[in-house]
Amino acid sequence: MGKLLALALITIPLAGFAASPRSVPAGSAANDYPTSARADYVFGCMAVNGETHEALDRCSCAIDVVASILPYKDYVSAETVLRMQQEKSFLAMEFRTAAAKKIVRRLREAEAEGEVRCF
Repeated sequence: MGKLLALALITIPLAGFAASPRSVPAGSAANDYPTSARADYVFGCMAVNGETHEALDRCSCAIDVVASILPYKDYVSAETVLRMQQEKSFLAMEFRTAAAKKIVRRLREAEAEGEVRCF
């Protein structure tokens, strides 16, 4: 597992590269992420991939790709599942079901696409 995907287990951020034209479709689904969610993703991504301008470009691209694939409500659901899976309580068991794994898998697929397009 690459550094990028490993980070997502903790904070959900990824990475991207904008040196070449972005191939992220412009649309309402890609624009429903609040700025704070995008910034949080980029900060986490940069912490793993280096705090350089290139990392900023790559991480910004990646969250754009994720946003173009995964609606924000699904992103929030996956983030919630991942955070709850880290808990050691009985309640955390509810977040280790097949349905919860499917939610996280959709995020992982979007992140992988971001890695392919942006790295």
